[in-house]
Amino acid sequence: MRFMMLMIPGGYETAAPGTVPEDVDRVASMMAYNKALLDAGVLITCDGLHPPSMGARVSFPSGKPVVTDGPFAESKEVLGGYWMIDVASRDEAITWASRCPATPNEVIEIRQVQEMADYPEDVQAVASGFEEMQTTAKRLG
Repeated sequence: MRFMMLMIPGGYETAAPGTVPEDVDRVASMMAYNKALLDAGVLITCDGLHPPSMGARVSFPSGKPVVTDGPFAESKEVLGGYWMIDVASRDEAITWASRCPATPNEVIEIRQVQEMADYPEDVQAVASGFEEMQTTAKRLG
């Protein structure tokens, strides 16, 4: 089963553009955690995200796209990064999240990725073309 572990750092919603981790020891401990995920064969990918002040949102209030540049005043929690892991269960995902060297200011939300088998057959049939595109894209790398 694939799970996303979403890092939610408190205060990141107001971080200035270009804010990046500067504490070398903290980065080193996070890299050791990432290596443990990799060595265990469960890590698919992971990345940190720039703050919302550098982002944009596209909403569709009347069916047409409206772009809003960050920061987003109404945001109370924002993503600072993520891991995509492949583990046997939700409990195993929780175990990995619990091993993260997070600070008291951070929360990790765990969400299972929807697999094609989770959908009814008629939906699977409509979406099968996209799944083939994903497979081709992965192969072409």
